[in-house]
Amino acid sequence: MPSVAIVILNWNGKKYLEQFLPSLIEHTGSDAVIIVADNASTDDSLSFLKTNLPSIRVIQNETNGGFARGYNLALKQVEADYYVLLNSDIEVTENWLKPVISMMEEDEKIGACQPKIRSFHHRNSFEYAGAAGGYIDEYGYPFCRGRLFLTIEEDNGQYDDTVEISWASGACMFVRSKLFHQLGGLDEDFFAHMEEIDFCWRLHNYGYRVMYCPGSTVYHIGGGTLPKASWRKTYFNFRNNFMLLYKNLPSKYLFKVFALRLILDTVAAMKFLFQAGFKNFWAVARAHMSFYKALPSLRKKRKKLKHGSMKMMYKRNIVFEYYLRGKKHFSQLDPEKFFPK
Repeated sequence: MPSVAIVILNWNGKKYLEQFLPSLIEHTGSDAVIIVADNASTDDSLSFLKTNLPSIRVIQNETNGGFARGYNLALKQVEADYYVLLNSDIEVTENWLKPVISMMEEDEKIGACQPKIRSFHHRNSFEYAGAAGGYIDEYGYPFCRGRLFLTIEEDNGQYDDTVEISWASGACMFVRSKLFHQLGGLDEDFFAHMEEIDFCWRLHNYGYRVMYCPGSTVYHIGGGTLPKASWRKTYFNFRNNFMLLYKNLPSKYLFKVFALRLILDTVAAMKFLFQAGFKNFWAVARAHMSFYKALPSLRKKRKKLKHGSMKMMYKRNIVFEYYLRGKKHFSQLDPEKFFPK
């Protein structure tokens, strides 16, 4: 068995540590070490760990640099063959670890993998952030098997096949440690949201695969740090999505993609204005301004990266498919428009 380190990034999440660490310890046993990386919490997370779970290794980050920087700082201090980036609000199940590690051990070209992610509160349904594997369309919109926009499916075994995916959810992402470091880790400018998609795109560009393993199941609460309705989440999602596209798209697609996205983002902003209020409308506007301001540094990053992989993108616009063509479930999408055979 290769060495595995499960690293939980914590920020003021004492209630989740208290709720989920005991079962994580029980269902992991000696198969992996468990580490809590604390992002300068101001609650009593650290005192809880010290008093109740003194055997758990704690890495203390001096500041809260978000998901990306928090993990980058912590994983520089962790030696293992595989990392498992695990959200604090996840409940694991019996035998959740070995199926994924076994799959990755059998194929050295698998750079990252995720298990089946179901909802903690609606246990027969998939969870928004990851479900049965993440995908992205050719205009940068992420979606999942089991979740298209706000339509979330029940798990009836329809996605119990092992498949290659575009991205593995950062809520529970298995990754080869050497690749994590070789490819520069997570982009810290993202702060939070879509940094795992950016990293998985890099894996694809360098010839590695990202997989979904249905033999492992976890349950995710979701929205523990930023709820879905948060204007800050809206800001990060729109800004980071543009950053993701600009960094990774092949040059010949840049103009086409950004031209349409400007139109679609304007429509989304107006929808926010009339349905969700001014804060979310302004969040979209701020996201665009922040992206344009960051272009010089993004251009430098882009020049250092290898480009070319579009195979991991769904060759349709999921916005049109969902809202105009009424395709609300993943099974309704054209399978020929996914990964080339």
